[in-house]
Amino acid sequence: MDVLAGSVERVTFHSPETGFCVLKVHARGKRDLVPVVGHAPAIAAGEWMTASGRWTNDREHGLQFRAETLQVTAPTGIEGIERYLASGQMRGIGPLMAKRIVAAFGEAVFEIIEAAPGRLTEVEGIGKTRAARIVKGWAEQKAVREIMIFLHAHGVGTARATRIFRTYGHESLKVMAEDPYRLARDIRGIGFRTADAIALRLGLAREAPRRLAAGVAYALQKAMDEGHCGLPVDALVRSAADLLDVAPDLVRCAAALALREGRDVVADTLRGEPCLFLKGLHGAERAIAARLLDRAGGTPSWPPIDFLGRARPWVEARTGKALSASQAEAVDLALSAKLCVLTGGPGVGKTSTLDAILRILTAKGVRVLLAAPTGRAAKRMAEQTGLEARTIHRLLEIDPRNGGFQRDETNPLDADLVVIDEMSMVDVPLMHALLKAIPERAALILVGDVDQLPSVGPGQVLADVIASGRVPVARLTEIFRQAAQSRIVTSAHRVNSGCVPETPPRGEPSDFHIIEIDDPDAGVETLIEAVARRIPRRFGLDPTRDIQVLTPMIRGSLGSRNLNHRLQAVLNPNPPTLVERFGWRFAPGDRVMETRNDYDRDVFNGDLGTIAAIDMAEEVLSVDFDGRAVVYPFAELDTLVPAFATTIHKAQGSEYPAVVIPVVTQHRTMLARNLLYTGLTRGRRLVVLIGQPRAIRTAVQDHTVRRRWTRLQEWLEAG
Repeated sequence: MDVLAGSVERVTFHSPETGFCVLKVHARGKRDLVPVVGHAPAIAAGEWMTASGRWTNDREHGLQFRAETLQVTAPTGIEGIERYLASGQMRGIGPLMAKRIVAAFGEAVFEIIEAAPGRLTEVEGIGKTRAARIVKGWAEQKAVREIMIFLHAHGVGTARATRIFRTYGHESLKVMAEDPYRLARDIRGIGFRTADAIALRLGLAREAPRRLAAGVAYALQKAMDEGHCGLPVDALVRSAADLLDVAPDLVRCAAALALREGRDVVADTLRGEPCLFLKGLHGAERAIAARLLDRAGGTPSWPPIDFLGRARPWVEARTGKALSASQAEAVDLALSAKLCVLTGGPGVGKTSTLDAILRILTAKGVRVLLAAPTGRAAKRMAEQTGLEARTIHRLLEIDPRNGGFQRDETNPLDADLVVIDEMSMVDVPLMHALLKAIPERAALILVGDVDQLPSVGPGQVLADVIASGRVPVARLTEIFRQAAQSRIVTSAHRVNSGCVPETPPRGEPSDFHIIEIDDPDAGVETLIEAVARRIPRRFGLDPTRDIQVLTPMIRGSLGSRNLNHRLQAVLNPNPPTLVERFGWRFAPGDRVMETRNDYDRDVFNGDLGTIAAIDMAEEVLSVDFDGRAVVYPFAELDTLVPAFATTIHKAQGSEYPAVVIPVVTQHRTMLARNLLYTGLTRGRRLVVLIGQPRAIRTAVQDHTVRRRWTRLQEWLEAG
């Protein structure tokens, strides 16, 4: 193992997400700058670097030093200090300000920042606010270095050090020493294996009860991420044993101990099979069932309504639309039931049915609240009904400090009726929170298409509620004449019934098209040509604003990751400013998506926005989410991803003027009827499938709904 030390002259590349960096270093004993490749959570020109690794001769880049460990310390020389301050590592200092600070304090800059920070205001252009920002930035960099040393000492790479510090602050080292498994629970991007490696390096035995318990909990957490609320005991034991590399009997003992001690695990049966559940999800499903059953047998708070005799003619006159027999039955049910479900596919009149219900009830003075899981779905609901609609999160009034909601059983919503649209997207935790906040007197209508994909989060609430047979359901199936003229609608229903969608005759105007391809890699060029040129030219649509690419998977040449890189380069090729972070380029005009629930910014997983501006001096960018500006510091861009292309799962609850969907055999692990059906029903004016005929047939024919281990249906049936 060789050792190299020197001053960082230039940071050629650095990914804060992985820590990977390429440096040019003034190394001791070397006349020319040395290329160094390694990992560091944060690094800047001017810092002193010490690395251990080996020399390699790269075919493309020549001789370079590959560092296995790389540690940095603050610079000491005047030139190094100035380069470091000007590098952008410390917010609030640019090149000009760096010169002023060094001119004022020389090599004592860092001593001043630590011991006498008030003196920073002696420098022209530094007020109290900027001085505080500089002090905070220096403290963060110092703490990151200490974390680096700790991680190196225990054989762990440094890629996640910055994220660890952002989560725990100055408690970082204490947390890692006391309970390294917290890293996997608390920090996005740090898996169980990384936390486990730290624990083992710290001396925890492989068969230690604490390690086994953490493995069981993580296996259940992983199952939750796949949509399950629990797992059969045998499947859980296999998963945890493989993860921990221990005998299955040890895992069984650890699970039994966790049950006896009343930790986060609960034992129960599902369809007669012994299962283990995360306690929170188990309790949430049980509470959902109890609250739904309490409401299912009741009558609404408003007086009985004579729908057939008086209300139906009244509402049909107001809307100018005659209700079909199935719609009339659905309206009659909703007016007389305290709880009901309204379900059906595209073009069957769910919107006009709901509109009739709401017109009648609001005319009677019934206080109504409307909500949907996503901002786009709520906006569409408001446009369709003419009433205010909010996201469920905003309806329940987020509590950013605690991460929960201010509306609950002690502070319920003020309503006689609550209507939730896009119910297929609602998972168990959100449904539990919602039902706690709905007052006992209020009626509840759940609207959704049960044939779409289930929620991204755990559970399958809408499907379980309908399958239980304990809740009144109005299922609309008749396609209206106007909707039947849309090939989008008829193609979606063909897919849902197990038939391959038909290509329109050549030259016939249509809102649905199939472009056949043979090879996925060549299909990328076909897709880019369609999005960037063919569709805009033929249909007059804006490729950035109106066209959304939806793909079954993240990986692969026709996955969302590669398509985002390719589409970004074509649709926004020469932006005036840009910033590169976490493996992505961000520039004004880029469409982006939030991938987590951010209670502080009031932005949620799946929300789409457009980058409005980038402030390089303040190191922040502003995203326009439906007319609302949200600011992200560069260091917190890890939750944003470009969204020229996104997965079909992420598009649930949204509609777009035009949708382009690649379907190829490399997506085979995800190809299923409900996935393709969900994708088709996202397009309003145009849907284009770009795919291999065999892959499209595979998706249509795969009607096997991937089983989710949930207990809600059983509790409803037993109630």
